[in-house]
Amino acid sequence: MADETQSTEQHAPTSRPAHSGPGAGPRTPRPAGAPGGGPGGRKFFRRKKVCKFCTEKIDAISYRDVRLLQGFVAERGKIVPRRLTGVCTRHQRKLSLAIKQSRNIALLAFAARF
Repeated sequence: MADETQSTEQHAPTSRPAHSGPGAGPRTPRPAGAPGGGPGGRKFFRRKKVCKFCTEKIDAISYRDVRLLQGFVAERGKIVPRRLTGVCTRHQRKLSLAIKQSRNIALLAFAARF
């Protein structure tokens, strides 16, 4: 009977501390209109961007071709990154050098006018 008086009942410590505040209750599933899609929703399909210079087999990008370079400069004067334009790494480097050369001899503006 001595064993009955000494109960060695141990509780496992909780791994998460108790929170008090908004969102402290049990988690609820996300609504169906979430970006990850939902039941009945179509997943967003993004087409792989291909390098314009590789497809047209343009190897040399000239700093004098302002019309071509303006397509890769944003409205505020920033060079558009390759993840937005789809240009490959090699041509993006050549493109940025050509834009910088064109800016230095005042064919392209450094920034937009306000």
